[in-house]
Amino acid sequence: MHFIIMEKELKNVVIAGAGAIGTALAQAMAVDSRLNIQLLSIEENVIETINSEGVNSKYFPAFKLNPGIRATSDKNILQTAHIVFLALPSVAVIGFIEENIDQFSSSVILVNLAKGFSPTHTTIAEQMISSFPFASATMKGPTFARELINGSPTAFTVGSNSERVYHKIELLFKNTVIYLDFTKDVKGVELLSILKNIYAIAIGIVDAHFNSANLRFLVLTKAFYEMRSILIEYGGRKPSMFKYCGFGDFGLTALNDLSRNRTLGLLIGKGFFTDTLSEKVLLEGRVAVNIFCEEILKDNSDQYPIMSEMYKVFNQSYDVTGFVNRILSKD
Repeated sequence: MHFIIMEKELKNVVIAGAGAIGTALAQAMAVDSRLNIQLLSIEENVIETINSEGVNSKYFPAFKLNPGIRATSDKNILQTAHIVFLALPSVAVIGFIEENIDQFSSSVILVNLAKGFSPTHTTIAEQMISSFPFASATMKGPTFARELINGSPTAFTVGSNSERVYHKIELLFKNTVIYLDFTKDVKGVELLSILKNIYAIAIGIVDAHFNSANLRFLVLTKAFYEMRSILIEYGGRKPSMFKYCGFGDFGLTALNDLSRNRTLGLLIGKGFFTDTLSEKVLLEGRVAVNIFCEEILKDNSDQYPIMSEMYKVFNQSYDVTGFVNRILSKD
């Protein structure tokens, strides 16, 4: 029965975005030779080297991809896709669906991998569910693309209103290195994927000033508590904190130097808060903090001292040397 579902419903896989996570996900799924996996990209050089050399020259230039993975810029492939993974920048996901809405079949499953708010400042998956007639899900977890592409066991939480959608996705990753858990708390999965990046920056700032395990885990505990409180305040569910998208993703992002957000925090804490920092990560952090403080928490933002201080870091002339004292003095 499982084999029939795979053959009829989830054979044609399109990954929109041939960046690091899109390519790594394709490599993980390519162990199943029955799948037709295509990377949809606007980067012509990336497309050319994947198809001619079996290498993503921009993101993994030294890694040989499974020969079953192909790349294209032709959006017509969406017409026959059974499932589309959206490995795009957060600001581009909703626009991509709108531009290609006539290309998707009525039975397609759209899976959001992006971490950020939609242009309307709702979560991306929520807007996908409310605005489009397709089955939708979100997939987030403690995942570095560099490790996934090298075959490291990797976990994601699938958030969807439909258990049936989850079981289809679960079947897709059977016999791969990807492990899944599930929740119907779509909003919670999306919120945690945004919050963990903000608080990872804060942990980086702390570690830039003090090489102290005691202090690191003091602040880590406070950050985890704030994340939980904001999650509940905005309508997420408490159990999501202990899914892969919660504790797992936060721990990975806050404590590992492969994390761009932790690294941004370290640079800010060392006084390198300049235009030379990663513009994309910096912008995403500022936008997310501003939405939380100005629109979601509003007058209650002072109840969340770390988030409140991060707002000042991104929006004011700020003496970062006092960051730790300020977040600890507000207990």
